[in-house]
Amino acid sequence: MPDTLLIAGVDEVGRGPLAGPVIAAAVILNPARPIAGLADSKKLSPPRRERLTLDIRANALAWALGRAEVAEIDRLNIFQASLLAMRRAVEALPMTPDRVLVDGKHCPPLACPCTAIVKGDATVPAISAASILAKVTRDAELRELHDRYPRYDFARHKGYPTAVHREALRRFGPCPEHRRSFAPVAAALQAAIVEEQA
Repeated sequence: MPDTLLIAGVDEVGRGPLAGPVIAAAVILNPARPIAGLADSKKLSPPRRERLTLDIRANALAWALGRAEVAEIDRLNIFQASLLAMRRAVEALPMTPDRVLVDGKHCPPLACPCTAIVKGDATVPAISAASILAKVTRDAELRELHDRYPRYDFARHKGYPTAVHREALRRFGPCPEHRRSFAPVAAALQAAIVEEQA
């Protein structure tokens, strides 16, 4: 592919957690301003991700975020909500890409050609950049959620179903940011209802 093509890398984060939104990012890198150190966000330390996020925002040709909220996740299902977040990220870009490369096995419905690449976040720099932006953005939001609902310890587990999180769900029931369609949350909600009726 010639360098003149605008290639957007897309990735999302937040499919597995029991709480909070799914956040996707789309990034069109600038071939004239390469960013050193791009890799799968899960393989990078939090400080490294933060530094790379600043580099990406400063040096990419374009970047944008998309999201699907908890209510949309519960209404659509997590798979469809992830595709929706990715589509919103691409559509929010200030320029239209010629092609989109998405991490994983499935492409969102888009107006431009799209290719899904398994483990693309580790092999395609633009997808790596998107994975980093999405992860840093979502982690920051979960720290804010922690301030609003401190007893769930969102700052530590970012909404993922850790033992600490499941125990908090059992003790306190779900908060408004928990995904009702996920089995552990539904079970905690049911237990709370039973307890109230007892």
